Amino acid sequence: MKIYGDSISGNCLKVKWTADFLGRSYEWIETEVLKSASRTPEFLALNPAGQVPAVILDDGRPLAQSNAIILHLAEGSALIPADAYERARMLEWMFWEQYSHEPYIAVARFQVRFKGVPLTELEPKIFDRGKAALQRMEDGLADSPFLAGDRVSLADVALVAYTREAEDGGFRLADYPKVVAWIARVEQALNIT
Repeated sequence: MKIYGDSISGNCLKVKWTADFLGRSYEWIETEVLKSASRTPEFLALNPAGQVPAVILDDGRPLAQSNAIILHLAEGSALIPADAYERARMLEWMFWEQYSHEPYIAVARFQVRFKGVPLTELEPKIFDRGKAALQRMEDGLADSPFLAGDRVSLADVALVAYTREAEDGGFRLADYPKVVAWIARVEQALNIT
C-alpha cells in the first residue's frame, strides 16, 4: 500500500496511525501541501480532489478521504466495535468530526502555525465553534473512557489527530480536563507520541 500524506496533517496522520496500529505495511510518500504537491498533474490523476491523504491499496485501487480510508483499513478489526449501536456511535463521531470539529480546530491550527496568521486576525466564529466542539467532546466523555464505548475505536483515531494539537490554534485544552485525559488514553492505546 502507498500512503500519500503530509506529516503536518492530522487527517494524514489518522491513516498512518491506523495502518501502524493494525500492523499494515505501507510506503509513506510525503506530499507537502504547503509546496502544492497535491496539485501536480500526477497527484491529481490519483485524486482529482487534490487532497491528502490518498492511498493506493495493495490491489492498485485508489482511495481518498481520511475517514473512508481508516474505515476501509480497519474493517474487521478491534478498531470497529462489534456491537451495532457502538459502531453507529463511532460513525456518528466520525461524521461529526469532519463537519463540526476539523473545520475549526484544524483550520485555526493551520492558519496560526503554518500560515503565520495572528490569532487576532482569525474569524471569531472559528474560536466559538472550536470551543463548542471541544465542549461537545468533554460532555461526550463524561460516562466512558473513549468516544464510542469502553475501547479505543476509529472515532478516537479520527478526533485525536487535531484535538491533541488544538493549542497550536489558540485553544486552551486545560479547560477540557476529560479531553486531556482522553488524549493520553488514546495516545497510549494507539502507541503514538
